[in-house]
Amino acid sequence: MKRLILLLFIATGLHADDLRLNVSLHERELQAVVDGKVVRSYPVAVGTDKKPTPAGSFVIRKLVWNPSWKPPDETWAKGKKPTPPGHRDNPMRVVKMFFREPDYYIHGTVDNDSLGQAESHGCIRMHAEDVTDLGRLVMSLGGKPMPEPWYRRIFRSRAAKVVYLTKPIPIAIR
Repeated sequence: MKRLILLLFIATGLHADDLRLNVSLHERELQAVVDGKVVRSYPVAVGTDKKPTPAGSFVIRKLVWNPSWKPPDETWAKGKKPTPPGHRDNPMRVVKMFFREPDYYIHGTVDNDSLGQAESHGCIRMHAEDVTDLGRLVMSLGGKPMPEPWYRRIFRSRAAKVVYLTKPIPIAIR
């Protein structure tokens, strides 16, 4: 059904102006809105009181499929090892979408129990399947639609792929 909706967007000629993302910090939910209608809704984890997710209006201009992960210089990351793209222990999972560079993005998580909670370090965490679905939608309506074989090649290659959108996608975090 998700692919059918995506194909309908492409077939009907919807543009990036028609897609916007809304994140409710209180409800811990991300909504994809097309033409004023919520077409997708996902549970998310948001930042803690000590490391809050920034509120405001932003745009997504860049995605990294199959991102690597480098532990930040933070106490909680002491002793953690970098993980390469596609590695099963990579906490970023399959894609990250930057909304406030360089430190804030939407990404997958290995900790699905954190969804619906304030447990991230400021980023917006999503279930790996949900963030993959959202990433495909953002690319399609952000001017970079790709066919299914493109995604399969990315995930099999175990290499990161940076994509710059030609039509930035607005995101409001409240």
